[in-house]
Amino acid sequence: MSVGFAGLGIMGVPMATRLLDAGTRLTVWSRRAEACAPLVERGAALAPDPDALFAACETVVLMLRDEGATDAVLGRGTDAFARRVAGHRVIVTGTNSPSYSAALAAEVRDAGGAYIEAPVSGSRVPAERGELVVMLAGEDPDALDAAEELLAPLAKDVVRCGGAPAALRTKIAVNHYMMAMVAALAEALTAARTAGVDVASVVRVLEASPMDSPIGRVKAAKLVAGDEAPQAAIADVVKNCRLVLDEVRAAGATTPIIDLVSSLYEATAASGLGDRDMVAIARMFA
Repeated sequence: MSVGFAGLGIMGVPMATRLLDAGTRLTVWSRRAEACAPLVERGAALAPDPDALFAACETVVLMLRDEGATDAVLGRGTDAFARRVAGHRVIVTGTNSPSYSAALAAEVRDAGGAYIEAPVSGSRVPAERGELVVMLAGEDPDALDAAEELLAPLAKDVVRCGGAPAALRTKIAVNHYMMAMVAALAEALTAARTAGVDVASVVRVLEASPMDSPIGRVKAAKLVAGDEAPQAAIADVVKNCRLVLDEVRAAGATTPIIDLVSSLYEATAASGLGDRDMVAIARMFA
């Protein structure tokens, strides 16, 4: 299978690298040429533009920042869209709104392509380790089977959720919990440090307790070290909070916790820390 990959950011680079290491014939494209260089050195082919990417590959994986970037690469709203997607499997792994995904799925199908919704749960470190959780949704069973086989090197589990946009709704529900959990961890460790407690001891107890989790370990280590290098950037977390709030408000759910957590992440971004890791929310408690 010839596979294209567009979107070489914090998540895209390790994901594309895992595919290469699994023996995938990969062609890459990015607006930032320098982002492609390490992958080309490892054996990936380089496409000069999105048209060339789709022309070279029957399956294209998109890990793009937002809906506008996804539309641009697909050529949505232009004559290029049908040319790019017809006869192709389009696997969208970014986190977009369910309404956007449902509309895009219909347009890809009408243009003669197969649309697979495949958001992932996890940040840069799980992506590097092949420990993401991939959620799949779509209407074409053969395309779903092919996507599951292709994405297996990225994942410790692949969960089929039904038709699009069920995978994104699942991802949004998971993000709801994860963003609140990391905020609570940041608050607890900051409060402990303020009270003179040895936070390393707190972390050891957490890791030995039923509250232990991979993300808890990664984020606790960053909080103890004061390391804000981005694995999941505050700006992206703010976007994900808005997706959660849109979904829960449309459903009429009562969500005082994520309402507060969202306001704290937004305040962190507004203070100029949008490019820092989500643990930078700890500054709101300092």
